[in-house]
Amino acid sequence: MQIREVEIVNPTGLHTRPGNMFVKKAKEYAATVTIIKGDKRVNAKSLLTLMKAGISLGDRIIIEADGADEAEAVAGLSELIASFTE
Repeated sequence: MQIREVEIVNPTGLHTRPGNMFVKKAKEYAATVTIIKGDKRVNAKSLLTLMKAGISLGDRIIIEADGADEAEAVAGLSELIASFTE
């Protein structure tokens, strides 16, 4: 299992367009990917559950991946989040 804490830098958080891009990227990996925000754990491959987590600008979330390509999943998704600056 791989985990990494990241800060949301996008002004709209992980909603709509950036959320959809995140889910699409998460689905590229075989690993199970979970987003943890506070006491909420959501499937990173589901836009509906991701949006229900209410991830906003400045939030710190944990990306957790478990599976064959877990390291690549955590690294790739962390980089994607960092690229969402507007």
